[in-house]
Amino acid sequence: MTVSTSPCFFRMHNVIQDYAWGSTTSIESLFGIANPEGNPQAEIWMGAHPNGCSQIDVEGEITRLADFIAADKAATIGVETDNQFGELPYLFKVLAAEKALSIQVHPSKAQAEVGFAKEQDAGIPLSAGHRNYKDPNHKPELVYALTPYQAMNGFREIGQIVSLFRCLEIADLHELVVALEENQNETGLRQFFEAMLSLQGEVKETALAGLLAYAEQHKDDELFALILELAGQYPGDIGLFSPLMLNVLTLQPGEAMFLHACTPHAYINGTGLEIMANSDNVLRAGLTPKHIDIAELVASTRFVPMLEDKLLLAPDVSEGGLHYPIPVPDFKFSVYHSQQDIALTTTSAEILFAIDGAVTVTHASGETLTFEKGESVFIPANAQGYTVHSTGRFARAYN
Repeated sequence: MTVSTSPCFFRMHNVIQDYAWGSTTSIESLFGIANPEGNPQAEIWMGAHPNGCSQIDVEGEITRLADFIAADKAATIGVETDNQFGELPYLFKVLAAEKALSIQVHPSKAQAEVGFAKEQDAGIPLSAGHRNYKDPNHKPELVYALTPYQAMNGFREIGQIVSLFRCLEIADLHELVVALEENQNETGLRQFFEAMLSLQGEVKETALAGLLAYAEQHKDDELFALILELAGQYPGDIGLFSPLMLNVLTLQPGEAMFLHACTPHAYINGTGLEIMANSDNVLRAGLTPKHIDIAELVASTRFVPMLEDKLLLAPDVSEGGLHYPIPVPDFKFSVYHSQQDIALTTTSAEILFAIDGAVTVTHASGETLTFEKGESVFIPANAQGYTVHSTGRFARAYN
């Protein structure tokens, strides 16, 4: 192996997004990143996305990561990644939710390409509130819990959905529930989901009132306590019915979950690491004041229940780390616990993030860099290999 004489380790300076649902305390508490004004610290973005591009130290100069990559893509992201994606194909985040994010579906790659081209041809500005597709890419995701992390992911079994709605005894929903009970298949679930999202006016208000009255009477039940909590965050939102249709689970620290394209999901609260394809495509389905395109959402959703015991993603434990099986080529994700000079090899661009202790990376050229918990480093493909010494956990994003 030819030893690189170019710098191999680049300390990152990352954008912290202050979305309203973000925690004011979690990122500061976990990583010591100061928040003197007490603003929401929702997401730390690590990557080259234009809506929050990281900067790196390059020979004493602060440089946008996107510009650094564009200057020599073969050296930075690797020839194979450049040929397939033409850019850094993933975005790595810390996500800290104090309030629930919107229920959403991410389109498949094919759907995104068609939808993006259609909206481009129609001349809809990328910044338009009713725009569905911001780019022609899919957005599969993995989340790794750093704290207890509550979320919704995928449809419940249809019989379970019927039972939960039966308990409510809401007259205005009776016919919809009967129809689902008699058609426990993809078509029946699609029609039920679309009809629920389409409720308007007095019928919607009466149905929500019935839901909240039942939840108040059963607030000792975790599911209905959650609905009351969400009602405080999103009053009058039809998405309050979603916990009855979607699987609700809480990941414990160290557990991970993959979120497939075309699958409804929502993060409710907690802090975790998230890695996704480099996309900003979101079709919303509730718990939001933003635009909901019901027809496009339904067309982009798979109406197949997900078994609750299949939601967590079990890692492959090998070569000193936990390696999570990702069914897309855009990214890979691994977590390593305390390591004494483990050797890693790379053919793509990598981002390392120190979770709970100092990390030192060393190259065969003699270059070395130490970064603390909450900090990250960018390693280009031409580094080829390096060793890591860590006093705690570190996460590795690559492809």
